[in-house]
Amino acid sequence: MTRILTGYRPTGKLHLGHLHGNLLRMIELQEEAECFFFIADWHALTTDYQDPSRLRAFTEEMVLDWLAAGIDPQKAAIYRQSDLPEVAEFQLYLSMITPLGWLERVPSFKEQQEQLKGREIATHGFLGYPVLQAADILIVRAEGVPVGEDQLPHLELTREIVRRFNYLYGETFAEPQSLLSTAPRIPGTDGRKMSKSYGNQISLSDPPEEIRAKVMSMITDPDRRTRRDPGDPEKCSVFELHKLYTGDRLEEIAGNCRTAGWGCVECKEVLAERVSDSLQPFREKRKELENRPGVAWEVLEGGLRKARPIAREVLAEVRRRMGID
Repeated sequence: MTRILTGYRPTGKLHLGHLHGNLLRMIELQEEAECFFFIADWHALTTDYQDPSRLRAFTEEMVLDWLAAGIDPQKAAIYRQSDLPEVAEFQLYLSMITPLGWLERVPSFKEQQEQLKGREIATHGFLGYPVLQAADILIVRAEGVPVGEDQLPHLELTREIVRRFNYLYGETFAEPQSLLSTAPRIPGTDGRKMSKSYGNQISLSDPPEEIRAKVMSMITDPDRRTRRDPGDPEKCSVFELHKLYTGDRLEEIAGNCRTAGWGCVECKEVLAERVSDSLQPFREKRKELENRPGVAWEVLEGGLRKARPIAREVLAEVRRRMGID
């Protein structure tokens, strides 16, 4: 059976971008592979170290979101990164063999500095987070890692680190393979990729009235300035979400856009209702879980019991190979 690993940074509630980008795939994978899903709280500190006051609450919320969406702790190991100190020690060893130039060429290093100009993230932790990512993957000997195209350089760096480790100390690790996501880019309310960093997200736990308000604020075809102007649905971020939620009416919606049969308000009303209705089972399950105090921490403890023996075995071998045993 293939062993899979993926993780999320706990920086707030999950949104539609998470759902379609990776979460639905995680739900599928838990049925066909040995899965390790971790809360990447150390990774969260690489950009949000200045105010960690909500880190614990975000961790709990993320576990509840996963459970409400359909992640089953009986089928997948769900654990918190910081509960597995073997990862941090392993990262230290990997950092000893990772050339600085490899880290500086990772695209997200410069991109995130541009996107998050208001934060001081030119730190050792941020520069080195791809090494921490490699440790996350290799500490459980994951064979497959679900990624989007923008994350492929990170995984390739892990593969380079594996090759270097094996060259220096003997064959120890297999190169993890990418499980490339086929999910479309999910637009946020401002037309950019949906992200908590941009504040343009529609969260899975948003109540219907909030979903409606956010959908109604979405940017549409910029060339459609008045109600009577025809539009181009392929230029409209609202239509991108219609493709996911209103497939049975897609031709009708596109036709009314092109002929100005509908205004953008009517188009958004249909989408808001579909998105809200689709998330109703999630909201109900989430409410049920909130009434069970401590359930998230019980799940994390159970997942840690599955991950720790593997991590300790891997770290013992790494120490031996590097002369630290």
